Amino acid sequence: MQLSDSNLQTKKRQEKQPKNKSISAASLAEKEPERGLLPVLKNGKFLTLWSGQVFSQLADKVYLVLMIAIIANQFQAEDQTISGWVSAIMIAFTIPAVLFGAGAGVYVDRWPKKAVLVVTNIVRGGLVLILPIILWLSNDFNLGNLPLGFCLMLLLTFLVSTLTQFFAPAEQAVIPLIVEKQNLLSANSLYTTTMMASVIIGFAVGDPLLELADNLVAKIGFGEALGKELVVGGSYAIAGLLLILLKTGEQKDLTEKEQPHILADLRDGLRYLKNHHRVRNAIIQQIVLFSIFAALAVLAVRLAEIIPGMEAEEFGLLLAAAGVGMAIGAGMVGQLGHWLSHFQLSMIGSIGMAVSLAGLSIFNQEFWVAMVLIGILGMFGAVVGVPMQTTVQAETPEEMRGKVFGLQNNAVNIALSLPLALVGVAETFLGLSTVLLGLAGAAIIAGIFFSFFSKPTFE
Repeated sequence: MQLSDSNLQTKKRQEKQPKNKSISAASLAEKEPERGLLPVLKNGKFLTLWSGQVFSQLADKVYLVLMIAIIANQFQAEDQTISGWVSAIMIAFTIPAVLFGAGAGVYVDRWPKKAVLVVTNIVRGGLVLILPIILWLSNDFNLGNLPLGFCLMLLLTFLVSTLTQFFAPAEQAVIPLIVEKQNLLSANSLYTTTMMASVIIGFAVGDPLLELADNLVAKIGFGEALGKELVVGGSYAIAGLLLILLKTGEQKDLTEKEQPHILADLRDGLRYLKNHHRVRNAIIQQIVLFSIFAALAVLAVRLAEIIPGMEAEEFGLLLAAAGVGMAIGAGMVGQLGHWLSHFQLSMIGSIGMAVSLAGLSIFNQEFWVAMVLIGILGMFGAVVGVPMQTTVQAETPEEMRGKVFGLQNNAVNIALSLPLALVGVAETFLGLSTVLLGLAGAAIIAGIFFSFFSKPTFE
């Protein structure tokens, strides 16, 4: 009887074993996370955020083109250079980024992020849409030696840029709330490329886009002066309306949160970056990356000037090639990047950028070669930028994201501004090839720095 019971138990175990194995295999298959861009594109919350980002980022970049067009049509004298007027607008646009970029993130940590996204876009849209009325009412009035209308444009630019400092960290902090951790790399491939490509494509298509809008509005019969403002202000407004549909899943009772202590919270953010080297190094890598592409925006004018058959004003073609390359690189990272760690992607991207910049320093007078090299530069730029942004998001806790993203945006904005002022001077004294080689060196040094002083975050 004892033997029979033992045989019976053995038989039961043998019967259960294949079934358990089958269940285990099926369970593992069900739990295997879906990778690549497809799960992100299926995420309705992220698509809502991304759609709002596309319109908001485009409006941000075309806004500066709008200001330049208004200056040329209404304020610049025939015998006067436009540089002084444009510099004043650029300063008004940059000051809030330097003053409020980090502090804005402190408030974003305590405010409902969806409300920040919606309000900042709708208010920016409203400010741009009332610009024609402001200019009409201030016509023929001066404030000292300056036209009152131009002074009001400076104030409006300051306000628009200030609101942007709140929008940017809120947008970045929302992504980890609506995207699962294993899909952050793919989500950031779309987010980062949109952000970087808008810098390049916005300047490339801004002027023809505004001219087209003016022509269409003139044909309708509303006057030529309104088309530009409708495009920029309308893009901000559309972004705000789209983001009303966003569900962030925030569950905290934000009404009971204590008021922020700006200096103390900024110290907390800096202390966090000091103690978390992977996040800090990823931000440093991004600062170098954005500086290189800001420098490219300046050098593209010189490249267009020296390439046979091109005119300086056609530099937008070169920048568009970088935008196409970014889109390709982001797609590759989003679909295949999970096979490599973030530090490996950073190193590969930095080497690719350095090689393309070195090649451009040699073959900078051949149109198609230059276009291909700039496209490759954009592609490898995305290979660097996407995993770095993902590292910052994935390793920063929710309660610190606003502070960290605010500090990041502050640093990146400064990094974007410095090349605009310095690269043109450097090219004049050192030559185009030397400056391009210098940028190649900066890319490779930044890649080595992040790769050797940071451990991989994800495999």
